[in-house]
Amino acid sequence: MTLTSMRSGDSANQADDRPSREEAEAAVRTLLAWAGDDPAREGLQDTPARVARAYEEFFGGYAIDPVDLLQRTFSEVEGYDEMVLLRDIRFESHCEHHLAPIIGRASVAYMPTHRVVGISKLARVVDAYARRLQIQEKMTAQIANSIEQVLEPSGVAVVIEATHHCMTTRGVHKAGTTMVTSRMLGCFRKDAATRREFLSLIGNPPAQGMV
Repeated sequence: MTLTSMRSGDSANQADDRPSREEAEAAVRTLLAWAGDDPAREGLQDTPARVARAYEEFFGGYAIDPVDLLQRTFSEVEGYDEMVLLRDIRFESHCEHHLAPIIGRASVAYMPTHRVVGISKLARVVDAYARRLQIQEKMTAQIANSIEQVLEPSGVAVVIEATHHCMTTRGVHKAGTTMVTSRMLGCFRKDAATRREFLSLIGNPPAQGMV
């Protein structure tokens, strides 16, 4: 993946012909009526506007360029080349299949070669991808790939653990389940000891599928 393609993001991020707010609110009224309620009743009159505002917050990641977030780096690190880890980054996303919430936490690590980035930027990169319609596998890869492409470290590791409401509040109704995905690049993929250190630091044993 090139920086150009990462900057372009999903096609939704490119679209400047989005429906108007009025059209979005009309669509919400249609869904309310389809659900069997009366969009004109007092309790629902302002719901379309509230939903439109909520969508601006839920999906604000389309307006954020993760590459730009990582551009400001620091090279005065006295030769530091050990693991940099930010763990337990809480995020909220939405499943692209059912628009149901995905609530979880991400742990992100990289092995710097000649520069580091402010740790808040790692959290912001997670949020930039989380605040889009997502599947967890894709989001995990996007975070790792963007860090690898911009910072050019010797390795990147990302582990995401999340609860998907599309299977806890509908469908199979399996409450309490957690999905875990990982992306290991560079030394985290090639060096078992480095991978074990990372997994130990985030509190996860080196499960069979992650070593």
